[in-house]
Amino acid sequence: MDDRNTHDDPVIFSALLTPHRSLSRTGFIAVMGVLTVASFAAGVVFLMLGAWPVFGFFGLDVLLVYWAFKINFRHAKATEEITITHTEIRLRRVSHRGHAMEWTLNPMWVQLDKKTHEEFGIERLYLLSRGKRLSVGSFLGPDEKASFAKALSAALNAAKRGPTYNPL
Repeated sequence: MDDRNTHDDPVIFSALLTPHRSLSRTGFIAVMGVLTVASFAAGVVFLMLGAWPVFGFFGLDVLLVYWAFKINFRHAKATEEITITHTEIRLRRVSHRGHAMEWTLNPMWVQLDKKTHEEFGIERLYLLSRGKRLSVGSFLGPDEKASFAKALSAALNAAKRGPTYNPL
């Protein structure tokens, strides 16, 4: 995190959100290895039966699955960084391609809006300020959104209360 805040304006809340991916690189290699061996074995069976074009389609399936995983891993590089101080809320969103967008909002004008589904929980979180509606944490699951909304709401309330000074 860069040092844009002075010592007079401490950070109340800071979060770096990243998409969750349950499959590690080692797991990816294992899945692709098993899929390749199974497809090759099935392709050889069809090749021996004289259906030689089917052998190529089994290879094409492996390539398509590999391509889909690569796109999934590329999208996992997206991030959202939210920093709240008493004077500003900074939201920095970096896409999977590396394009960054940044918004700075006044915490006095910001409200947290939740779109909730009765069966699935929180579907969307928004920061509302002066006609702007910024989606936050869109790649989080419903339980993660609920936990994040609770922490974000507490931080917004603390920012609106302002700094507390202790003369001691």
